[in-house]
Amino acid sequence: MKVFGKIGMVLGVAAIVASCHDKRSPNYQFMPDMYEPISYETYQESSAFRNGISAQLPVEGTVARGHIPYEYPNTLEGYAAAKENLTNPTPAEEITDEYLNEGKQLYGIYCAVCHGDKGDGQGILVEREKLLGIPSYDDAGRAITAGSIYHVIRYGLNAMGSYANQVNEEERWKVTEYVLTLKQDLESK
Repeated sequence: MKVFGKIGMVLGVAAIVASCHDKRSPNYQFMPDMYEPISYETYQESSAFRNGISAQLPVEGTVARGHIPYEYPNTLEGYAAAKENLTNPTPAEEITDEYLNEGKQLYGIYCAVCHGDKGDGQGILVEREKLLGIPSYDDAGRAITAGSIYHVIRYGLNAMGSYANQVNEEERWKVTEYVLTLKQDLESK
């Protein structure tokens, strides 16, 4: 019986020691640089550049990779200017059924939940009364244009947030063209 007591005591001590071990940090590090990166000071003095600072500002007029400049600001004046002047850069002969189908798919993913499949403002969130007051695309006071649709997708307006991170420029134009077809369908009824 004493043997079982000693074995129990040894196992108990081992369990206590094992439970106190922090599994989030390794005991021994084989290659410590993989766990503890060497930090570099961003604005440290360097002889590689004329002004001595290692982090440099980009050259004036450069554009970040994957970013396309947009000349209309996120203001009411910018919205009005985009509504009046902005048009789809895609040539009309390239706006095919396939182009519109891609716009329809993107619309179904990002827009239909609020605006409805037909653009009548009766999406699933409106039906469940999570959002109220989503206007239809054919409302008389909403003379929407391609420019205004694109601008709102890019920046958002009122309760609608920006979708610039979800859809790129080309996809925004596809959604815009599809929304214009929905508007035509609503107005023709």
